[in-house]
Amino acid sequence: MVSLADKLRAGHTVITSEMPVIDGGGQAEVERQLAPMRDWVDAVNATDNTAAHAHASPLAVALALRQAGAEPIMQLVCRDRNRLALQADIVGAAMHGIENLCCLTGDDITAGDEPEAARVFDVDGPGLIALAQTLAGGRYLSGRELQPAPRLFIGAVESATPPPLEARVQRAVLKAQAGARFLQLQISFVPALLEEFVAQSAAAGLTAALLPSITILGSAKGLRFMDEKVFGVDVPPAVLERVEAASDQAAACFDLACEQAAHALSLPGVAGLHLISFRKDAGIANLCKRLGLAPRTEREKPLAHAHDSAVSL
Repeated sequence: MVSLADKLRAGHTVITSEMPVIDGGGQAEVERQLAPMRDWVDAVNATDNTAAHAHASPLAVALALRQAGAEPIMQLVCRDRNRLALQADIVGAAMHGIENLCCLTGDDITAGDEPEAARVFDVDGPGLIALAQTLAGGRYLSGRELQPAPRLFIGAVESATPPPLEARVQRAVLKAQAGARFLQLQISFVPALLEEFVAQSAAAGLTAALLPSITILGSAKGLRFMDEKVFGVDVPPAVLERVEAASDQAAACFDLACEQAAHALSLPGVAGLHLISFRKDAGIANLCKRLGLAPRTEREKPLAHAHDSAVSL
């Protein structure tokens, strides 16, 4: 299997996705949740206490994804761990071949259902990127040698929507300078804002690969929840009205996701998509098919052949 890092370095269009939260059920539950998207995605995010709600740890889920034959991206947030714990999780994950990281500051505790929990934030998102880069360079933050140095492919998140846009672009550039090689962008229902963010990022010399997030919802209720409850996500009234007026709201939501995905892929500088499905059906597979994308193994054949040829030389 060709790695996510190799695909992005080669300019290959990649599809990443978000694993639904896991609260138990062992390896069988991870494989059940993975099954509808397994053949279509290049890598899968193991999330870290999303929206400040406790779930199975990202390291545990990433290990299960790897055991299932998927390439994991282990998310880490700064809210729940100090720098010692973050370093331990990264080095421990790398011991088991988990090399992809997605570094986030994390939602505030008040977003979750245990508001009495302590906030840590020993470092922030850019600081976590720099921490991971230090580990990859063969040192702990203390300066103590770390050998063998872990092989890491470091990513982060950014939003293309909350103003001012210039500040978002500057944050993205700073994250890339700290060591981020890919950025999964926050969900946006305003294509013009994404277009402007991508253009300004290119003009600013951003080197990280951009993966805009596309969400597949099932109803206008889900859209309204995102508009009202998810920080940084604004759903235009016209979009809400379109889905609310549809005789089949699930189909209307799917059509909307396909339109947004096609627009994102058309933008110069976009390296692929990050797909998030809140439905129980094969939404990610169906979206990939609608876009004309082949299954993952077919898409990566040219890269796999090139890699095998280079090894034989």
